[in-house]
Amino acid sequence: MNRDAALAGWRRLALLARPRSTEALPVRLDRRRIYVLPTPFGGFIGLLLMAMLLGALNYNNNPALLLALLLGAAAIASAIMAHLQLSGLELTALAADPVPAGTPLHLRLVFAAHDARTRRGLCLQHPDDTTWCSVGDADDHAAELRLPTVRRGWLEIGRLRLSTTHPLGLVRAWSWLWPDVPLLVYPTPETEGPPLPLGEGQPTGTRLHAQGEELHQLRPYRTGDARRAIAWKHSARRDTLLVREYEQPTGVDVQLDWRALAGLPYERRIARLARWVEEAEREGRRYRLNLPGQPALGPARGAQHRHECLRALALLPHA
Repeated sequence: MNRDAALAGWRRLALLARPRSTEALPVRLDRRRIYVLPTPFGGFIGLLLMAMLLGALNYNNNPALLLALLLGAAAIASAIMAHLQLSGLELTALAADPVPAGTPLHLRLVFAAHDARTRRGLCLQHPDDTTWCSVGDADDHAAELRLPTVRRGWLEIGRLRLSTTHPLGLVRAWSWLWPDVPLLVYPTPETEGPPLPLGEGQPTGTRLHAQGEELHQLRPYRTGDARRAIAWKHSARRDTLLVREYEQPTGVDVQLDWRALAGLPYERRIARLARWVEEAEREGRRYRLNLPGQPALGPARGAQHRHECLRALALLPHA
């Protein structure tokens, strides 16, 4: 079965079950939304018990009849226990740090059990990932899913299936979760391109950078350095990659302007601005982002300003 057929089967199965739409947190599982069916192993055991019962009744064999009834009672108890593994469970929170499109997003889900039962052997499934978790009787427990990201903007999680075959593997109990919590995906930064544009203001000093005015020194290559900054002749002599470092004026605000990139395609503009935001943060520069139809962001720097800029780029309308 290929991936598309598997996804189509997953969606058809989800449409027949609750919930029928997204729901706000916390999400509590009760008996009306928990489903129980035999596993293939459980179906085989059921057929075996039926054969034992028919043989015992046909030959009037009381010990065999007693054994079949005891095994049947154990199977029924297993189904009840599997149902109780999910009943009363609650999804209390979920979160994920934004990542650039194309990078797997780590979704963390927190479950809580408000009774004395310990949940074991729980399987949380998404069409793109599966994880196992257990929920204790006192503390909250978390599960983590890795979801693929394809495009910038809001990522809808879709339906999640929480299931268990505990304790004997004879039946599978499951329930669907559809949390109404969209997750943010940043745009993918451009891999290579021109350096940061010139800033505005009076310089207050100098700093070392791979781009600048006067050559200062050579240093070992670090991940993220531009390929054009590598001193190839010196690297060949030393048998290690060396990067030219220049003196660059500091104290000026970098201007990241959407209109200045009018010659680039729409998505390329977003990718370049995303790369410039990351570069300005790495260099500790203050920067202002100007986007069409929005107030200017900054000038500022820091994690919060970076998030606001990348969020604004991610939520631009798609071309």
